[in-house]
Order: sequence, then structure tokens, then C-alpha cells
Amino acid sequence: MIIVTLIAAGRLTRDNIHDARRLVADAGLESPGWRWLDEGDAADIEVEGSPTAVGSLRARLREGLVGIDVVVQLAEHRAKQLFVADMDSTMVGQECIDELADYAGLKAPIAAITERAMQGEIDFRQALEERVAALSGLGIVQIERCRRDKISHNPGAATLVRTLRARGATTLLVTGGFHDFADPLAAQLGFSEVRANSLESMHGHLTGRVVGEIVDSAAKRAALVEFREQMGLAPHQVMAVGDGANDLPMIEEAGLGVAYHAKPRLAQAADVRIDHNDLTALLWAQGIPRREWVAT
Repeated sequence: MIIVTLIAAGRLTRDNIHDARRLVADAGLESPGWRWLDEGDAADIEVEGSPTAVGSLRARLREGLVGIDVVVQLAEHRAKQLFVADMDSTMVGQECIDELADYAGLKAPIAAITERAMQGEIDFRQALEERVAALSGLGIVQIERCRRDKISHNPGAATLVRTLRARGATTLLVTGGFHDFADPLAAQLGFSEVRANSLESMHGHLTGRVVGEIVDSAAKRAALVEFREQMGLAPHQVMAVGDGANDLPMIEEAGLGVAYHAKPRLAQAADVRIDHNDLTALLWAQGIPRREWVAT
């Protein structure tokens, strides 16, 4: 059985569900029934079909339904035991290094490099080293100031992570950003584990270098595989979410790869695109109604 989940928080109608079922029928598949997960917000449609039908049905529904996020997956693969998330522009609404660069008067040129890296136009490792080098001499006190004044959680982030933890899932924050931002964020949101880069400092100022192994796209994928194997999970028990090209390998490795308000390259490759809703959409995607969410 295939489950199609429609998500349009506060504006999902029965007409939307009717349209989706018509598109299912146009694909030559039968839809025996549907139910609200939360009325007006999210609904599940049952579809009789084999695993080979999932990809084409996703494409058809994405094209045919406007303003609605659509999740298509096998019913038996819905619940996830490992959740892997990017940080910048995914769990938080900003790119932390861009905001930190503002204190050095370099936000515009640093943000331009970040954008090109997230679009996949330049090598992530090269872009990281170039941006960090530009921050040489910046006082480390500015990191705390930046974190306090400029960085905010994306809507639904804490509810998503805390609900998954309450249901027994392991949650991994894996970022090409920095421990100075990721560790406090992980503690606030409830992540189990963190993988991030480390900024070198000396005498209270950044040296312009990264210490240790760089967390790039390959390292993100490797972290997902490492935790999946340690936990003895099948690929379908893993969900990963990100927004940029450096998230692509881990998104492709996950059983359910999610592009969250993402750059075109990642959005094209992901199993799920969340373009219209906040991060709690990933709870509805797993069939979890609002009454079971862990509120913040």
C-alpha cells in the first residue's frame, strides 16, 4: 500500500483531496479511501500500488497540486528511527557564517560565496576555507553575540525534534557550519548527536582556520551511514532533511530524503519537497497527528 500525504496547514480542503484522488486515478491506480490527520491541515490517501509506482506518482501529484506539499511513500516504511538534519537554513533560518561575517563588515561578499556553494556552483570545502579565512582576527565574543541576536530556529524545529525523540528516534544534527552554533542549538532543540566544524581561535580571536576534519557533503553522508549501521537500521528507517547542494549525498542515502525550502538542485533530487509548510510537516509525513506532538 502507498500512502499519499497532503499537507497545507490551515488551508487543505476536501476539494484538494478530490483533485489528488483524481490524479491517482489518472495514473491508473486505485484509491480506496482517505482520512484526515488533522482536519484542514493534513490528510492521508490510501493508494493501491507497488513500490515501482511511487516515483511516477510523486511527479504527477507535485505537478498537479499547487500550494500543497505532497509526501508519497510505502505505508510500511513510514516510521523513522533515525533523523538526520542540516542546520543552516534548515533547522535555523539563517546561514550562521553569513551573520557572523556581518560583525567583520563582510556579510555581502561572504553571503555571495555561501549562495554559490549551496547552489552547487563551487566546491564546498574551498568555499568554507575561503570564508573562514576572511574572518581572521574577529573576536570570538562576537560568536555569542551573533548566536544570541541573529540566529533563530525555523518554525516547527523544536516540536519536530522533541516529538521524534519522545518516540524513540535518534536525532543527528550534521552541518558544514560550526560547533559554536550547532552545539547550543542541538541542546535547545533536543538533538541526540552533533557533527560540525571547529573554528580555531587564539588569544580571543579567530585565526581564520578550521581545526580537524571538515564536515562537507561526503562527511554528512558518512555520518548518516555510520549511525544507521550502528543502530542496525534499514535505509527506509532513516529520514534526512536539508536545503543545499552539499546536503545532496545524505539526502540520496536516506530512505526518505527531504528538501526543505531548498535550492533547485536538491529539490530536484529529493524524495519529498517541503515548499509551503514548516518543519512539523515531517511529523504529518510520518502519520503523526498534532495531538501526539511534543509541544515546545
